[in-house]
Amino acid sequence: MTLSMYQAGIPPLIHTLNSLVGILKKGAAYAEAKKVDPVALIGFRLYPDMFPLSKQVQIASDIAARGMARLAEAEAPTMEDTETTFPELINRLEKTITYLKTFTPEQIDGTEEKTIKLPIREEILTFDGQSFLLYFVLPNVYFHVTTTYDILRHCGVEIGKADYLGASQK
Repeated sequence: MTLSMYQAGIPPLIHTLNSLVGILKKGAAYAEAKKVDPVALIGFRLYPDMFPLSKQVQIASDIAARGMARLAEAEAPTMEDTETTFPELINRLEKTITYLKTFTPEQIDGTEEKTIKLPIREEILTFDGQSFLLYFVLPNVYFHVTTTYDILRHCGVEIGKADYLGASQK
């Protein structure tokens, strides 16, 4: 059986972002139950030079949407990065998931050898489509979702591996 670019990208991204929605909902419930200011959790960072939780979620959202848009030669929706609450971050992820669901296999499949040029600061990274998906988009989304998980877990939110893996989605 062959795994297509669509199958390798869209379903795992949707699944992972849905897992992140569940993790954020648990973070919100924890803040309410423990009388913790949600702003403290949303602004928390694991180390001073790392982004806070809010930015981790925003980046995961952007990389998923923009990455698949680049493969499909589509225009990803612009999001302003103004979310400051759990409901706003969850809403952003839900919008990203809805956007990802608009892609069809015909838009993504066959992009394995497509040249992707990605400007990063003063540099332009060049990938073929398959490498872009497998070695840039997916690992970046997983990194930022994992960091969000780690922030909330560090702050005491009772989440575990099953939450990260999205076991409740099955």
